[in-house]
Amino acid sequence: MKNGIHPKYRPVVFKDMSIDYSFLTKSTVDTKETIVWEDGKEYPLVKLEISHKSHPFFTGKQKILDSAGMVEKFNRRYAKKTK
Repeated sequence: MKNGIHPKYRPVVFKDMSIDYSFLTKSTVDTKETIVWEDGKEYPLVKLEISHKSHPFFTGKQKILDSAGMVEKFNRRYAKKTK
């Protein structure tokens, strides 16, 4: 590998701000904020709006649309009227 062209791959803390959940993983993301993790070490911090702990798909609170009913409603509304 060439030196100086690859981003730095290091441990980073990602924090879901909606439910105050954090996890430590490795990433190349660049951030200026830091946080002290449970092990006492300081790591870069990335704030998230949503994560796997708060996303509706993964929590089972996903809304399922009734597409068949919507199609029927559309067809009734815009069907050609016979005279």
